[in-house]
Amino acid sequence: MKFYSTNNTELRVGFKEAVFNSMPQDKGLYMPVEIPHLGDKFIHNLDQYTLPEIAYHVAKNLLGDDIPANDLKALIKDAINFYAPVVKLEEKINVLELFHGPSLAFKDFGARFMSRIMSYFLEDGEKQLDVLVATSGDTGGAVALGFLGVPNTRVTILYPKGKVSDIQELQLTTNGQNIRALEIDGTFDDCQALVKQAFTDAELNAKFRLTSANSINIARLIPQTFYYFNAYAQLLKRGNSKVVFAVPSGNFGNIGAGLLAWKMGLPVEQFIAATNANDTVPEFLKTGVYQPKPSVATLSNAMDVGNPSNWVRIADLFKEHPDQLNALITGYTYTDEDTLTAIQEIFDAYNYVACPHTAIAWKALKAYQQENKADDTTGVFLSTAHPCKFPDVFTEQIAHEITIPEQVKELEEKDSKAVSLGTGFDEFKGYLLANS
Repeated sequence: MKFYSTNNTELRVGFKEAVFNSMPQDKGLYMPVEIPHLGDKFIHNLDQYTLPEIAYHVAKNLLGDDIPANDLKALIKDAINFYAPVVKLEEKINVLELFHGPSLAFKDFGARFMSRIMSYFLEDGEKQLDVLVATSGDTGGAVALGFLGVPNTRVTILYPKGKVSDIQELQLTTNGQNIRALEIDGTFDDCQALVKQAFTDAELNAKFRLTSANSINIARLIPQTFYYFNAYAQLLKRGNSKVVFAVPSGNFGNIGAGLLAWKMGLPVEQFIAATNANDTVPEFLKTGVYQPKPSVATLSNAMDVGNPSNWVRIADLFKEHPDQLNALITGYTYTDEDTLTAIQEIFDAYNYVACPHTAIAWKALKAYQQENKADDTTGVFLSTAHPCKFPDVFTEQIAHEITIPEQVKELEEKDSKAVSLGTGFDEFKGYLLANS
């Protein structure tokens, strides 16, 4: 499979180059030249396949011969070794739990797949791979665990000071080995800007072999399509074939993967982009004007993105039919007060504990269903992180119901280490050069 840049549709690179370079020098994002349709036979019989089987079929169609079949199957078996159940809460309301991986967040799908892809393509004697990743919460932890101990790689994680939860920070700062953490005195957008600028800096690129583990990397986006197909497979088994997905949205890689799955033939009726106060995309869907803005800190910190990188991919998917985009995506935005109310309502209604991001997706799904009385559709909202990551958000009653996973208890016994930096690129560049 060949890939082009969203800023240059004439560019052609192979999958390996797209993975290792992450972002073209023209500052676009890589997209597949051809998006294959998986065919009605596969789609209508998804309920007969396991998650690894679905993942292999989707990846094989996207990647072609870039990775031999047996190698790709083994890679997927190793990377996607946890489940993602669709839990029914009430008639027409389901939650897709994506937090059963090692870092307790949906980012495990992308990070584990990508780390194994990179390790597969790395050859003996090649220059060390330096992975730069900006995180607003969960990405860094998933990437850290995905790459921890992988030979000939080094990961540098940038996170915004005071804007990630205590557990998220421990996941970023306690790994050691080939993982290092930088605490940036700014926002996620500042972290993301530093990473992007590094990829276009000539001196850094001459000295280091830089790549990204953010969702700007195409190897992060591809595996996120797997769980949309798998969710649909689970619903087919229950006799549900018309589905609406509500997706907590920050950098828009998650919903971007869902839209890519739709392009490949997954019959989704509607995508709901649920955001917090960082409402750049919902405002665009209402007004037609795309206006990035500084990010605002909220309780749902992984969604605190004012200028979502992956929106250019979504716009590119629909560049020939922009009206289709507005018809397929509905946007909702909520405040922290709305989020806390939703957490309590979910608990009262289902005795279910939802993280702040998940609660926003549920609230958006309920709003959509009330506005669109479509009795033949089934709603699925995505749960993107385990609630234990956000202990300060919950009331004492709800917090008491959260089961703390063993890996979290182990984290609290480890030493935390991070380097503090400002938002200036020169300081960040200086750190990289001085610590090569």
